[in-house]
Amino acid sequence: MLRLTWVQPEDLIGHELRQAALDGREASVIAARWRAAGGAEAPARAGASTQRASRYLRQLAEDLLDELADLPGTLTEAEPTDLTRIKACCPDWPRPSRGATSRLRLEAAWLGRAAGCLLGKPVEKLPLTGIRQLARATGNWPLNTYFTARGVPEELLSQHPWNRRSAPTSLAENIDGMPEDDDLNYPLLNLLLLQRHGRRFTTADVAGLWLDELPAGRTFTAERVAYRNLLTGVEPPHTARHRNPFREWIGALIRADVHGWTNPGDPAAAAEQAHADATLTHTGNGVYAAMFTAAVIAEAATGEHDIHACLRTGLTVIPPRSRLSEAIHHAVRLATEHSDFDVVVDELHATYADTHHWVHAIPNTALTAAALTHADGDFTGSISRAVSGGWDTDSNGATAGGIAALLTGSPAALPDRWTSPLKNRLSTSVGDFNGVGFDTLAHLTHREASRP
Repeated sequence: MLRLTWVQPEDLIGHELRQAALDGREASVIAARWRAAGGAEAPARAGASTQRASRYLRQLAEDLLDELADLPGTLTEAEPTDLTRIKACCPDWPRPSRGATSRLRLEAAWLGRAAGCLLGKPVEKLPLTGIRQLARATGNWPLNTYFTARGVPEELLSQHPWNRRSAPTSLAENIDGMPEDDDLNYPLLNLLLLQRHGRRFTTADVAGLWLDELPAGRTFTAERVAYRNLLTGVEPPHTARHRNPFREWIGALIRADVHGWTNPGDPAAAAEQAHADATLTHTGNGVYAAMFTAAVIAEAATGEHDIHACLRTGLTVIPPRSRLSEAIHHAVRLATEHSDFDVVVDELHATYADTHHWVHAIPNTALTAAALTHADGDFTGSISRAVSGGWDTDSNGATAGGIAALLTGSPAALPDRWTSPLKNRLSTSVGDFNGVGFDTLAHLTHREASRP
């Protein structure tokens, strides 16, 4: 039986109820109606429940999703999605500027993003205890190289199996170039976006490019819902909100790197580009996560600032009273106060794990900021900490890796054990990029960064 993930109404309703609790909508009456009808909670880790819902239950889920969307929230003023209102909330919004970056720095960033993603792929969806036990079983704790199945007891593997799709390509003994992953597909799409539409692209341009170049089956969570909405005639930015409970998850963040790479020294422009991209699929903190990340990367792209200055700059483009801003400040403070990163991770999980899905943008962005802070921007330290913290391991590894590698300035500064297995080859289903080299991607990205 085919159970398409991330779009079944009976699965979306539980996630929307959870989102309502986070953004200040009183949904207890709707939740009671859903449960009284026999509706289930959202799947904890998978994208779809195992059982098909009745026709009545599916129709009820659709109706309740629409009712939930109409509920007023208490955080609307502190967490706007409109760019003008976001800027009005940010007293230290950066002034427009312009710097430069190098092709070698961009090649390092592409490689770092790939290596960090690859490190996290085998343990995506695993609980924190499983990640720690699997790494310790092979003497790879704290993490210092790619995961391996060699030497891991069968009992432990049965308790904490590797990610089913990733293990054949992402364990150390299986790596043969960079395998396909949405964390690399989206930067490729945004490279195409800039090539075709330039810096002044619109959210509608992003939508059109997706329909032309992105296979629907390679979308997940908010991106899949928005894609579905486009196919049913819903136009941006309504695609981000219509029956989309994943609109504050991590998807827009993982699309942010190219916006930072192509605006070196101009975090304001990077954040604005990220906003135009993100609002196809996300609102509120989901958009802020992309804007924050793009601004951090733009500040890092010139090589003139350390990681701490870059993170501070990222905070200037998101509303200071937002939940994301508070989470990043909390994470950075923890990373500054504790020498043992496991303590930092345990505190972050104690704060967010019970209330936020493992793909939600708030805890994942906070964890990435903590990892970069604690590692002082060191490449190995950053990706190892980001992945060892759990949650969306491949996405966090990718973001931390891209930023830390950008700061090194050159592929030669990255340890060979991370980059050699990539073989300067990226697999993808996007456009004509399958098998492309990271040096070629750096050249293409540098051309867009240099364009007026």
